[in-house]
Amino acid sequence: MQAITAVVAAVVMIACIWIMSKGMGLREELDFGAGAYYYADIPDFEKYLGHSVATNIPYIVYVLLFLAWGYLMWLLWKWIDRRR
Repeated sequence: MQAITAVVAAVVMIACIWIMSKGMGLREELDFGAGAYYYADIPDFEKYLGHSVATNIPYIVYVLLFLAWGYLMWLLWKWIDRRR
């Protein structure tokens, strides 16, 4: 199992380095260096995003979903620990 983990980790690292070296996902007009990968740093990012992401769901629903997901992961963690 450790060999599989090592192989997957190596493949992921090689893929990350290759993607970064090729500058994939970057736009010439948005050259902010390393921060270009963090879209919150890009001024007026909404104009690049367009209207493809829109919702009518209230913010509290997202908070509740986040908390529910955290609770479920905590229960899973407890269950996994109990099995050891």
